[in-house]
Amino acid sequence: MADATKYELIGVGNNNNNHLVTDLKNIFSILKARKTVAFAYVFTLVFVSVTVFLAFSPSQNASSPWFTNIFSSSSTTTTTTPDSYKSQLSPFFSFLFPNTTNSSRSTNATSQSRNPNTNEETFKAPSLENMTKSLVNSSQGAVPVSVPRTNQTTVSTTKNSTLQGNSTSLVNKEVGVKNQTLKPDEAKSVKKNQSSNATVPSATNVSSSNASSVKGVVSNNYTASLAKKKKNGKNGAREKDEYLESLIKCDFFDGEWVKDDSYPLYESDSCTDLIDEQFNCIRNGRLDKNFQKYKWKPKGCILPRLDGHRMLDLLRGKRLVFVGDSLNRNMWESLICILRKAAKHKSRVYEVNGRVHFRGEASYSFIFKDYNFTVELFVSPFLVQEWEMPDKNGTKKETLRLDLVGRSSDQYKDADIIVFNTGHWWTHDKTAKGEDYYQEGSHIYHELNVLEAFRKAITTWSRWVDANVNPSKSMVFFRGYSASHFSGGQWNSGGACDSETEPIDNEKYLNQYPPKMGVLENVLKFMKTDVTYLNITRMTDFRKDGHPSIYRKQNLSPEERKSPLRYQDCSHWCLPGVPDAWNEILYAEILTRQYQNQHQQKRG
Repeated sequence: MADATKYELIGVGNNNNNHLVTDLKNIFSILKARKTVAFAYVFTLVFVSVTVFLAFSPSQNASSPWFTNIFSSSSTTTTTTPDSYKSQLSPFFSFLFPNTTNSSRSTNATSQSRNPNTNEETFKAPSLENMTKSLVNSSQGAVPVSVPRTNQTTVSTTKNSTLQGNSTSLVNKEVGVKNQTLKPDEAKSVKKNQSSNATVPSATNVSSSNASSVKGVVSNNYTASLAKKKKNGKNGAREKDEYLESLIKCDFFDGEWVKDDSYPLYESDSCTDLIDEQFNCIRNGRLDKNFQKYKWKPKGCILPRLDGHRMLDLLRGKRLVFVGDSLNRNMWESLICILRKAAKHKSRVYEVNGRVHFRGEASYSFIFKDYNFTVELFVSPFLVQEWEMPDKNGTKKETLRLDLVGRSSDQYKDADIIVFNTGHWWTHDKTAKGEDYYQEGSHIYHELNVLEAFRKAITTWSRWVDANVNPSKSMVFFRGYSASHFSGGQWNSGGACDSETEPIDNEKYLNQYPPKMGVLENVLKFMKTDVTYLNITRMTDFRKDGHPSIYRKQNLSPEERKSPLRYQDCSHWCLPGVPDAWNEILYAEILTRQYQNQHQQKRG
């Protein structure tokens, strides 16, 4: 009985204990739930407070003017600056919002101030220390930020560069960007974009060694702008490639002359000291100037306008040589005028021997000192040697050595670009008749047809080129025959063209293609060296209006100009004029050759 009572009490005690444990668990669960709710409320309150604080942090770039006023007014009574708030709370912010820290550092990298005199906002480039920190906390490298300009020019700044409202320069240690000035409208545009988006984008593609030259000009909507620029860059590169491909496939010499008021490429007055009197028609009294207003337009493509700055860059450190007769001198002078106009320091463009007249000497050389580039002329009207042989009477007889290339050939065989020509001197009496004039070795032909003599001379030239010119280094051109327009006689028998003021507009009035150029083309086919044939015969045949005619010399009386004893010049060309178009074709050929070489290197 006692045992039963004992066990009964024990059971009752156990039941009470069980009830107590259950009650305690219920109480703790209730407390735990309330604690959770309270923690949630507290966390939400903290989160909202932090968010509000970040949204309306005291900054001169704050978007809310009301909060700005509050903080700015309170800032007068406290020594703590907005930047110090951020520095004190940065560990906490970096824990909760790691990206915010980077953003604030980027914001600090560019400080803003107002110029009290101009009432314009100026922006200081980030210091080296801040830029280094920004680079460490962002992806590697630097993306240049474009300043909003009408021509989308990308401008880079260095340490302590400033943009100011009127005439502030962006000074950059990189070549070509020094002292670049922003116009007032451009500076205002930068200011507007700075105030609406004051975060410098993270840098990419820059190592720590050149962190001091990080490009840090801020623009609005940077990401969208960069994406658009990248897209346009790809499209621009594709369009450039397509354009150059069209030039490669184009026949430059099948086209027409079109009126273009943007021509000439230079004014005759700007190049009077370089243009020979023989070619300076305006100075010699020619009144009509329409002959300067034509551009050559191929049917299959758009010929690029000759950009003198670009061509000087392409020719930097090179030698461009013209070899031939006075028609090549015409082209040589044209190119010097075009390129000198583009040169920044014209006093550093000069003939190496100080010459100012370009007739009579065997060679001339103009140097563009700032580009370490020369454009040279070697006089060789036949491309083979003019010779003298003793006659039976003891006098000397002039001959033409068809088996020897010109004497100056060793001086230009290593040039980077060589432009050859010949043709007009083969129409003179001695060459046309071919009696006791042509010589090979010690043998003088009693009579030899001029076309056969021309073939022998061009074959001699072609063999010399194949043996002496390195095609991997030198570009070789042969400029074809330039058409003449004598009417009523030849150059020495009263031929005239002084009444011509407009080009031929109907192809049926063009002359027959010169047989000598057919001979040349046959020889070119069998050469090992790649020679580019500038076949300008047809395009020049249209231009009966472009010759000096009676305006080949100054101070001629009306009687002298009309006298049949004083022949007119209907072979050469006024400058500016037709030879400028030859140089535009030469420019297009150099551009396409450079493009092809670059693509071959990429494929290699």
